[in-house]
Amino acid sequence: MGTYEDVFRASNEDPESFWLKAAEGIDWDVTPQRALDSSGAPFYRWFPDGRLNVCFNALDRHVEAGRGDQPALVYDSPVTDTRRTYTYAQLRDEVAAFAGALAQLGVGHGDRVVIYMPMVPEAAVAMLACARIGAVHSVVFGGFAPRELALRIDDAAPKVVVSASCGIEGKRVIAYKPLLDRAIELAAHKPEKSVILQRPQERAELGSDDLDWADLVAAAPPADCVPVTATDPLYILYTSGTTGKPKGVVRDCGGYAVALHWSMGAVYDVGPGETMFTGSDVGWVVGHSYIVYAPLLAGATTVLYEGKPVGTPDAGQFWRLAAEYRVKTMFTAPTAFRAIRKEDPKGALTAGYDLSHLRYLFLAGERLDPETYHWASALLGTPVIDHWWQTETGWPIVANPVGIEATPIKPGSPSRPLPGWDVRVLDASGEPVPAGVDGAIVVKLPLPPGALPTLWNDDNRYIASYLSGYDGYYLTGDSGHLDDDGYVFVMGRTDDVINVAGHRLSTGSMEEALAAHPDVAECAVIGVADELKGQVPRGLVVLKAGTGREPGEVEAELVQLVRERIGAVASLKDVTVVAALPKTRSGKILRKTMRGIADGRDEPIPSTVDDPGVIETLRPVLRRAGHTP
Repeated sequence: MGTYEDVFRASNEDPESFWLKAAEGIDWDVTPQRALDSSGAPFYRWFPDGRLNVCFNALDRHVEAGRGDQPALVYDSPVTDTRRTYTYAQLRDEVAAFAGALAQLGVGHGDRVVIYMPMVPEAAVAMLACARIGAVHSVVFGGFAPRELALRIDDAAPKVVVSASCGIEGKRVIAYKPLLDRAIELAAHKPEKSVILQRPQERAELGSDDLDWADLVAAAPPADCVPVTATDPLYILYTSGTTGKPKGVVRDCGGYAVALHWSMGAVYDVGPGETMFTGSDVGWVVGHSYIVYAPLLAGATTVLYEGKPVGTPDAGQFWRLAAEYRVKTMFTAPTAFRAIRKEDPKGALTAGYDLSHLRYLFLAGERLDPETYHWASALLGTPVIDHWWQTETGWPIVANPVGIEATPIKPGSPSRPLPGWDVRVLDASGEPVPAGVDGAIVVKLPLPPGALPTLWNDDNRYIASYLSGYDGYYLTGDSGHLDDDGYVFVMGRTDDVINVAGHRLSTGSMEEALAAHPDVAECAVIGVADELKGQVPRGLVVLKAGTGREPGEVEAELVQLVRERIGAVASLKDVTVVAALPKTRSGKILRKTMRGIADGRDEPIPSTVDDPGVIETLRPVLRRAGHTP
């Protein structure tokens, strides 16, 4: 591919040629002659004259190439003690059968299907089956509250909902059918049918509009792939809002297939026959892109894991998966590794597992603090690669492209922008800021293939949310800076920059200082309203397992540590040791929610919260007045 500099320059100087060349990695029914259509700017479209089927590219073409016996998907579920491997031929047949079942229910090109399922192979089968017949899927995280599911049903207006009788969270069995029934009751739009996968852990009672997955598939003829225009939507994925109508990120077929296929080789260094394990959920963008679509487009083997990084049954499960399935590239969230580190600070659970095939660990979803980076690097002895992207972008914006050229790692930075992404840092007036100065991180339009072309049925909201802040740029909502070498440092969401007595301070830098303390497993810093200074920072820390020290002693050390590292201006005088931090199911710490509670607002609890009990435990801590040790 050449060096990073060569490839990046080519993508910026002649994006048309660059992306048409990348498009050669996809099998087209009609090969595109044009890469970018700018005629409707700022609504850009990629490969407008191309036609393809994404499911054919993910499954059928590998079977036709003689690789039907290669493992495509490995399902590993410690919570049900189940392991199952699907070859490319087997997965294609399962998908064709369910696609036929959907077709018999009247689902066709452009129709929407909401998928509300746990981490089981049938979730991936349902996604690919929709892609096979040109339908648009919208996966909603299994176990989401009925009101949130109802909002998504109303926005997507699905013909059919696909669900399961239950999901399993750790040791708890969660019945999905009552949640789905309540959501349909709340929704103004009524799906015609619900298809229910019956799981042995808890079977659901089916109503008149419900169909059993197994019975339906047994009676349906398999469906062939339906070619669609490259600009047709493949799926809608809703970003989690705390209130109001959720934002439906649209993903197109052609641009997404090209970008994901290209990223597998260039970013993750995974090719045909190699194994990738992504520790996420199909309800999130990471699961869409790097559990389901990208590995299969590349002809690789993907591991679908129904379990947690810790507690199902221990903090060694990721090492077990890596060893058993000869994983080359692992990808998960930093919070998963912080959880593993908290339970097993010395990494003793790696003993006994052969990790010699594990070449790379990629982390994304939350800022990778340097302490977690150093711990994982020392433990594994392999490159630990931070990278940064969003639901909206579909694939990484900034990463170390190890498949092109591994560039030097700088802890705290996800490295440099990938080819196709023109990243800038601007001040409030839209002017570029000098190296090392924080500002708003933006991307110059047009966004590359695979990024969202708009929001579902809401072009105006797309412009208002992402394009109105700076003319000609996509606003990421993150703040940070570039250094002299062009490395990007993402310091937090724009609203995580706090104003203390006129000084704009990044909570990310303070978190970095707290995380450097040897007893701290994870931490969060929020800005709390203060009559005198406008805002003051407050720190919340979770200590590592086995730390037998008095919390007050550690708190005092942490206040001093921030003062030494950032200076007195940081004014972090309030640090509290807590048992746990509230997070979404994908691992993001709920800083905005904590900030609202601390400021005395009746802050709504996001539907994505993993354990609402953690927030309730923290309420008295957050609501108390700040103190000065």
